[in-house]
Amino acid sequence: MQLTVLKAKLHQAMVTHSELEYDGSCAIDGNLLDKSGIREYEQIQIYNITNGERFTTYAIRAENGSRIISVNGAAAHKASPGDRVIICSYGVLDEQELQNFKPTLIYLDENNRIKAIKDRIPAQAA
Repeated sequence: MQLTVLKAKLHQAMVTHSELEYDGSCAIDGNLLDKSGIREYEQIQIYNITNGERFTTYAIRAENGSRIISVNGAAAHKASPGDRVIICSYGVLDEQELQNFKPTLIYLDENNRIKAIKDRIPAQAA
């Protein structure tokens, strides 16, 4: 059986730009792409914490160290500068691959600096 699982996420990223007329969909600081394992042109899901929008797009590389998270093109209607978003990528693994798989979970501060990198989400308690 093939299962679609969370591969990587950038948690609480701050949108820095929103450009309707830009060619490309979500520019992400190249250092964040490299750390997370999200590849340029890879499909991503964006969950806008600020307004509840959820949408699919693809990642493009922004300048390394720029801390840019720019939602571009048609997706610019779904996020504005200052919005907090969760950016996720997913992979398809078989059950054997899943046994040793751990996602890359990157937690960001309000300036898109890395606060923590984890490989699991703690169990939610009541």
